[in-house]
Amino acid sequence: MELDNIDRVAASAFEGYIVRKDLLEQFRKTYPVPTYVIEFLLGRYCATTDEEEIQEGLEIVKRQLSDRTVRPGEEEYFKSKARENGTIKLIDIITARLDTATDSYMATLPSLQLNKVRIPEQLVNENDRILTGGFYAEIELEYDAAIAQENGGRPFGVRSLRPIQLSQRNVLDVLYQGREQFTLEEWKNFLIRSVGMEPSALSEKAKNVLFVRMIPYVERNYNLVELGPRGTGKSHLYQQISPYAHLVSGGKATVAKMFVNMGSGERGLVCKYDVVCFDEVSGISFDQKDGINIMKGYMESGEFSRGKEPIRADGGVVMVGNFDVDVEHQQRVSHLFGPMPKEMRDDTAFMDRIHAFVPGWDFPKLNKTFFTEHFGLVSDFLSECWTRMRSTSRLTQVLPRIDYGGALSGRDTTAVNKTLNGLLKLMQPNPDAPISDELLEWAVKIALEYRRRVKEQQKRVGSAEFRNTHFSYRIGDEGVETFVTTPEIHSENTISEDPLPPGQIWAINAGGQEESIGLYKVEINMGPGSGVKILNRPVPPPFQESVRYAEQNLYSKSKLLVGDRDPRSHDFSVQLRAFDSSKSGNGMGMAVLMALCSAMLEKNTKGGLVVVGSLNLGGSLDMIYNAVNIAELAVEKGASTLLIPLNARKQLNDLSDDMITKINIQYYTDLRDCLVKTLMEGY
Repeated sequence: MELDNIDRVAASAFEGYIVRKDLLEQFRKTYPVPTYVIEFLLGRYCATTDEEEIQEGLEIVKRQLSDRTVRPGEEEYFKSKARENGTIKLIDIITARLDTATDSYMATLPSLQLNKVRIPEQLVNENDRILTGGFYAEIELEYDAAIAQENGGRPFGVRSLRPIQLSQRNVLDVLYQGREQFTLEEWKNFLIRSVGMEPSALSEKAKNVLFVRMIPYVERNYNLVELGPRGTGKSHLYQQISPYAHLVSGGKATVAKMFVNMGSGERGLVCKYDVVCFDEVSGISFDQKDGINIMKGYMESGEFSRGKEPIRADGGVVMVGNFDVDVEHQQRVSHLFGPMPKEMRDDTAFMDRIHAFVPGWDFPKLNKTFFTEHFGLVSDFLSECWTRMRSTSRLTQVLPRIDYGGALSGRDTTAVNKTLNGLLKLMQPNPDAPISDELLEWAVKIALEYRRRVKEQQKRVGSAEFRNTHFSYRIGDEGVETFVTTPEIHSENTISEDPLPPGQIWAINAGGQEESIGLYKVEINMGPGSGVKILNRPVPPPFQESVRYAEQNLYSKSKLLVGDRDPRSHDFSVQLRAFDSSKSGNGMGMAVLMALCSAMLEKNTKGGLVVVGSLNLGGSLDMIYNAVNIAELAVEKGASTLLIPLNARKQLNDLSDDMITKINIQYYTDLRDCLVKTLMEGY
């Protein structure tokens, strides 16, 4: 591996806290421990760029893992060594429980299949997470032959243990100083390498997915759902990177384990861990009927009431699961929360408590090309920094600079701010460091998109209160209001800001007394030949008439519209796509004519533009009678510009102030005026 610029900056900025991530590969599947356990040892012995020192350190790590981890089938060998030598050292996950029969604590060491191991009360009190799920530790295990001979004796005992996690107090100071040496892009890539991925193999969308996966580690009470294809590493970050996360496999949970044990008063997982992740979320179930309601209450307020008084905790709830179909099909048959358990999937109150819906489909299926060979922060240093950053905030510095649009409810704003805060802390952890407009806008866009994805599903479930999903923001007093979309929705039935290829145009039909209005997309391909043919089968008669009027106007006014090009020497294939209940395509002559001209001139049509207008054979424009409804639909469908005949101007004086600020209304007087305003600059 050749060092690149990020490696060199990292070696200078974080001397002693970095490790080459590919070193993990030779241990990852050889020893039965998570990644962060191996990195804990690599960080101790291989945190250098000197190849000779790395090789020496690798030998020590290999020896320790070989001597101290128990592979299946070696249990009796290790027990025998403990008996012969009096003590052994091992690396294992350790949990403990109170044995009321003897009024003492008993530890469990799964790798040795021991569940009645003596452990001093002091060690339990110093490491209380040992009672709720446990943690990996370096353990010194003793064997007492005298106790073994007693009736019911328990000869194995924990003499000492050292949790596998960093305990230095100045980790944040090291992080703050090191961050200053990186540019923003370098830091983003270095963070991705620190969790084992190679940024050059990931798209920008995939990188954003990875950053939002990190937020529960740095933001208290952060609730996240990620659904998508299998094999994209959704649970990897919550299982392999940090000892402050706990993975609930298969979704099975008890109220006592999650929240509090009413018998012993022992606090549950959300009190002991920064992140509690439910893997395979479709199988979430509780042993008590009110378990889901307790969790909903906790996700809302960070409190749960069991017994006499409410209990406060700050563990985040993460739910990850799989789609059995692709995202487009999932949206057609249901909504994006479809794979959730039946108690949650159609519950808009539950959805409201989700701060971000992560688009798992934006992340690739993992193979070895996605894992980095470069340097990254040692996992125990990184996870320790993250857990301490939970008590810091960047919001007070940036909120005065942001103005959210009117579509955000109180819960939306809370959710967006939590995502924003998490991203800013990840990117610029020092509370005193300035936040650039570039970084702020990047974070705001992600926060709004990931929360809007939740709102869109609430809207699909059918609740009228969630129908306004037009999330927007403005940065600074002079900033322009920008609307944020969710790409998987805009790819299908809403208007995006991207210019359309030649021959394509968004349109709203003029409608009539009995005909409703709706959004359409006209798509025209041009080839050699002559004539215009419609691909839709059967062809709606009103649309056929619109196409005939457009074709005749193209022929009769070709000099005015397309100059010297001869429309009669080309073949045009027309396809109409309808996105609402209106399917007939009546009164669409102007949109079809604009698409024909765009195809002939090989000019893109403007992004965010929707065209309205009904033509007659002579080229004059029919009256528009429902302009206000058309404008409101244009806003709903995401259009930024409505191009409409001048005869609708008086009606649009009745458009509400709220609507008039959300769309740019342009009027046209004739065919050429409309074409000039439809095509990208340069016509």
